Amino acid sequence: MAFGRLIVVALAALLALCAPAWAQGPPPSSLQAILDAAPAGDWRPIDPANTVYMTLPQGRVVIELAPTFAPHHVANLKMLAKAGFFDGLYVVRSQDNYVVQWGDAEAKKPLGGASRSLKAEFDHLYGAAEGFTPLPDPDTYAPRVGFTDGFPAARDPLTGEAWLTHCYGMVGAGRDLDADSGSAAELYAVIGQAPRQLDRNVTLLGRVLEGMDVLSALPRGHGDLGFYQTPGERIAILSIRLGSDVPVAERVKLEALRTDSATFAAVIQNRRFRKDAFYKTAAGRIDVCNVPLPVRRVKSEG
Repeated sequence: MAFGRLIVVALAALLALCAPAWAQGPPPSSLQAILDAAPAGDWRPIDPANTVYMTLPQGRVVIELAPTFAPHHVANLKMLAKAGFFDGLYVVRSQDNYVVQWGDAEAKKPLGGASRSLKAEFDHLYGAAEGFTPLPDPDTYAPRVGFTDGFPAARDPLTGEAWLTHCYGMVGAGRDLDADSGSAAELYAVIGQAPRQLDRNVTLLGRVLEGMDVLSALPRGHGDLGFYQTPGERIAILSIRLGSDVPVAERVKLEALRTDSATFAAVIQNRRFRKDAFYKTAAGRIDVCNVPLPVRRVKSEG
């Protein structure tokens, strides 16, 4: 009998070790409690030189750029913003559960020295120095998904390629049928359920840090693909500026949670095993587009 009990105990221990990740989870804790306990070093300041501020009549949108993934499109966008290219152009499209699109839809405005078209930057070969925080859960669209420099990203270890993913709030460069026809003179932001089928088909170059409430609430267009049917429906762009060109008094000081930090690892686990007064059953896994990417405002000194 003692030998039989020993076998049962050994099997129980073995099953515990082999239990799937979704069957195990951390002690319950609120997301806000995790963020409140984060050390200062787990937050990174947003570089004004790597952001653009878009001002609409409805409010302001702050976008962080991703030069690691789209260096040429980001450089072109910065040149366009410095030249005031977008001022007086329009939001031309708002398609429900999909995207908001703005910029030079007719490709007629002079670019002021910027390129009219660029080679597509759908993906790139990543190096050992490029950080990546992987999710432990499988993904439908990519071999591995996770986060690089605060952006949702994917990787293929067999080919060495990395790319950004079309999650809510991501910003891309519109293009025509030719893969190399985009330039960042026309941009879009995802306002609906993640259209991951667009991954590696359009150049993603950033994400919205603030102002998704502005973009997602814009009137929907009733033309094909959500385009506004008349010029009067379009929404004027008052300005698009590089954050570093915005007067200091008018900037918003932002910090993003580092996606390579211990706090972010805790955030991932908190969302994977979410169970509280409302959630009765923890999913035990999560999609890359459902992981929160916390951003906070920082009070200016003085």
